[in-house]
Formats: sequence, C-alpha cells, structure tokens
Amino acid sequence: MTIAARRSYESLSQAAVRTGISTKTLRRRIADGTLTAYRCGRLIRLDPEDVDRILVKVPNGR
Repeated sequence: MTIAARRSYESLSQAAVRTGISTKTLRRRIADGTLTAYRCGRLIRLDPEDVDRILVKVPNGR
C-alpha cells in the first residue's frame, strides 16, 4: 500500500509573506473566484500551488 502525497496548505498571512502579495489582495482574489480557498471553521487555508498560479510571468518586451 502506498501512501499518497500529503497536501499542504498555508494561511493567508503565510501566503502573503511568501509571495509578497498583501492579504487584502489575496482576499480579493478569493472573492472574485481567481483563487480557491478552503475553510475549516474560522480558518481559511490556501493551496500554495494555487497561490503560485495567480502569479503571471511578464514578457520582457523584446
């Protein structure tokens, strides 16, 4: 029997510190449906991969 990879989640403040995006902006992305959030009681958790997906590479314009 194999053990499935464990999913990890982070709080809004952890995601904000890790990415440099404010918690207010993260909450806006949750509200507009761009970012999926998971609630457990009063806690809101984010999948780090989902947070990373909202960061878009900017073309260098050459």
